[in-house]
Amino acid sequence: MGKLFAVEIIYRGVFQKTLAKNITRGVVLAAHNQGKLGLSFGRYGDSPERNGIPAKSFAIVADDEQTLEEGMAQYEPKRVDVTVVLDDTLCKGVESWAWYGLQPVHRALKPGHTLIVVSLQDAPTLLKSIHHRETPYKLGVLKGATSFSGMWVYKDDHTDVRVLGAIAKALPELVGLTAIKQFVTEKLKNPLKGTSAQLAFDRFHSIEVKPGEGNPEELPKFELLKWEDMRDGVSIKGQPQGGPYKDPITKQVGGFRPARNELFKKGSTRTQRPVVNFATCTKCTLCWLNCPDASFDVTPEGTYDTNFESCCGCGICEDVCPVKDCITMVNEAQFHDNKSQWEAFKKDQDAYLKWLEKTIKEAEPEEKRSHGFRYRGQYKEQVPEALEAAQRA
Repeated sequence: MGKLFAVEIIYRGVFQKTLAKNITRGVVLAAHNQGKLGLSFGRYGDSPERNGIPAKSFAIVADDEQTLEEGMAQYEPKRVDVTVVLDDTLCKGVESWAWYGLQPVHRALKPGHTLIVVSLQDAPTLLKSIHHRETPYKLGVLKGATSFSGMWVYKDDHTDVRVLGAIAKALPELVGLTAIKQFVTEKLKNPLKGTSAQLAFDRFHSIEVKPGEGNPEELPKFELLKWEDMRDGVSIKGQPQGGPYKDPITKQVGGFRPARNELFKKGSTRTQRPVVNFATCTKCTLCWLNCPDASFDVTPEGTYDTNFESCCGCGICEDVCPVKDCITMVNEAQFHDNKSQWEAFKKDQDAYLKWLEKTIKEAEPEEKRSHGFRYRGQYKEQVPEALEAAQRA
């Protein structure tokens, strides 16, 4: 039996689906140039067609047909040699229909192997979000802005070949740079993409991450019921309505907090989150009424506080809010917890408002991470800026 290699690409549904497919396809076709066999395929996701839903693509490569067939016999690779995260906000974890709760991005990564993240942040900053684990691994940052595109548009900004160059550097046993460049020349027929792959290979490096290093959050664990433990018939557990709750300072009871399914949390679908200026809120109810996921709690004083385990980051609340800058969508990478903003506001209003101003000012503007293109020609406008960022990296 020969050696079996596996690569997983974690991406945002719809907006990075073609990008992920092109990368796994590139791994397999480049490996063919070295006489290896391979297969690329998609897995995982509530639906990879849904906006922002975390999903995965895989590439498996083997030295011989028998070994490849062994890999194909699995629904998906249980252990992978390289994990690539195409959007750095996914470093906080991945949720999808086939998993129970949030799972760390390096869950399937073999000890000592490499996690590659496309990001403009540095490794220590990313480690604030990446959950700790008991075994060591390597973390490499492929410098670049997150590559989002529209539902029917592919943003050909060289992220695909840059990732291939980084994979060649991280795991040369899988595929070498020469094979990558041959694939680019013969299949993509774009010499500039070959240069991009070479530059990514030359510049890519990784750091050692020790056991226990990273986000200390302990993720929930779920015990799956056996068939004899299930209830009779086909039924759905009823969900209570919820009710009023206490002000953290005055202890006044009021407002309304809906009861939410403890198993259905959508934090990892978000690339942006709303931050609320409670001092300017007019209590108009529009954010609460229009939220598609019932993510707002009505506070005892009548304002609206986001529950970030339910919020998908769609931005509708910002769009419908009639008060300028009362709700602002901010890059999710700025945050490392899901704590209540309203409670922070109640404890120290002045400190909260200063934090709010500083966070909005320092955060990457929302339009830089827009899902899709909002008007004809927007992609063309982004190209010079993307090239400048790539040159700086």
